[in-house]
Amino acid sequence: MRLIDLNADLGESFGSFRVGQDSRLIPLLSSANIACGFHGGDPRVMDDTVRACVAAGVAPGAHPSFPDLVGFGRRSIDVTPREAETDVVYQISALAGFCRRHGARLQHVKPHGAIYNQASTQPDLALAIAQGIASLDAGLVLVCQPGSELERAGHAAGLKVAREGFVDRAYEPDGRLVSRRIEGSLYHDPGRAVEQGLRMVTESTVVAIDGTVVPLEIDTLCTHGDNPDAVLFLERLRQALAAAGVEVRPLLEVLGG
Repeated sequence: MRLIDLNADLGESFGSFRVGQDSRLIPLLSSANIACGFHGGDPRVMDDTVRACVAAGVAPGAHPSFPDLVGFGRRSIDVTPREAETDVVYQISALAGFCRRHGARLQHVKPHGAIYNQASTQPDLALAIAQGIASLDAGLVLVCQPGSELERAGHAAGLKVAREGFVDRAYEPDGRLVSRRIEGSLYHDPGRAVEQGLRMVTESTVVAIDGTVVPLEIDTLCTHGDNPDAVLFLERLRQALAAAGVEVRPLLEVLGG
């Protein structure tokens, strides 16, 4: 039977600023990427989000970013490999502490926003991130785009790697995500999002923005937690996956332990 992990970005609120629909999303997920304070999240939000995920049986992961609260981690920043590595180590360590506090083990790391995109094409940045993760816990899973520099760096660092597809984002013909600056890059039509997610799981392909059919092998599907349509997408996607005989499981189960 085909297995797939469903993930979303959670815990991105900060102080009195509320982001996302975490309480409604958590029951629909098998894994969660929890903000670590640099683009969203604060100690109370991190604590509450880990607690809620543990109670629901959702595997927690760290979602580190560039230090960019104002830009929500989506602005490109020119950092040295050492800066990237130590920033990632700092953020993962903070979230791992909250996981221990609630009797859970951190499952994975998925970089957020601009650092995720830059590390997909920049070998030095990708290797710094992967080495930082491995230096803390070589058992952590690195979530990244298929065929990216980050995937190659994860393997080089001895990490398990989970290849990620996006339900709610448009793709370029080369398999990269369409920039959020381009109209139509973020989906709001549930039919389109579910069709794309199901196709990636059952056919290992995605239809690019120009109509090109692109091969895409994935282990996990993401719906962005700050997308107002995320709950509807996940509800319908789970129904479609079940009808296709696909089981939703946390990443470590999908990857074989």
